[in-house]
Amino acid sequence: MDDAFPPFEPDGPKNERENGDEATRRRLREVPLRFVLPNIITVLAICAGLSAVRMAFEQRFDAAIGLILLAAVLDGLDGRMARLVKGTSRFGAEMDSLADAVNFGVVPALVLYIFVLDEAAQFGWIAALLYVIACTLRLARFNVMAGDVNRPKWQQGYFVGVPAPGAALVVLLPVYLGFLGFSPDWFTASMVSLYTIVIAFLMVSNLPVWSGKTLGARIPRTAVMPLILTIVLYVAALANFTWLTLTFSALAYLAFLPFSLRLWRRQAHRHSTSGSGPSQPG
Repeated sequence: MDDAFPPFEPDGPKNERENGDEATRRRLREVPLRFVLPNIITVLAICAGLSAVRMAFEQRFDAAIGLILLAAVLDGLDGRMARLVKGTSRFGAEMDSLADAVNFGVVPALVLYIFVLDEAAQFGWIAALLYVIACTLRLARFNVMAGDVNRPKWQQGYFVGVPAPGAALVVLLPVYLGFLGFSPDWFTASMVSLYTIVIAFLMVSNLPVWSGKTLGARIPRTAVMPLILTIVLYVAALANFTWLTLTFSALAYLAFLPFSLRLWRRQAHRHSTSGSGPSQPG
């Protein structure tokens, strides 16, 4: 054994690497840092998510929610950094999916179970299990659909099913309400279990959810100042009225889903009449 660890292959082993000349082999011994940095951020996101579970076990649910939010921020940064420094890779994509399964599947389910679902005993645990399984199935389907070249371009602006970060935001709604005076008992735990199962089915459903990807990277010049002020307002509200802001955000996201479906149907009708593609999601 020449090396203690296998070589890092961002896009997997290549035939030309196995059969190439010595100069090519020498060149591949060093991996550009731009391929490593996004993966470091992804690993830090996983650490933040798993640390949230520890905080929940210690009944420090405010810290647990804060760490989940940090994991969500890091999850948004890793992909953008990879694209910015041109460090995207198959390895990074798989790591990102693993992080999503942990941070937005396993972690929210465990935090919610510790907070309220355990009051419903076996029913609460079944709800937590279904949520985690639905999250992993949803991410697996997303990875498969990402390589579908036959999917119409306009449909690529929509998620199929509620995305994992959005599901984590709304499934933790009972925790936010807990800090606003919600007191868990057997009945409320049973209702939360049903709510968790509904969110799980929304993740694996064919519900089209607008992703915002079609907005592009540029905005009108007249919208710059309002956008900055809106972001500052939201962050300030999140810092000063954390639980009220998160509750409003979760409810607003749930209320947005029917409007997203209506927008998708409108676009599907327009494209079907023009003969540019099918009218069913997925």
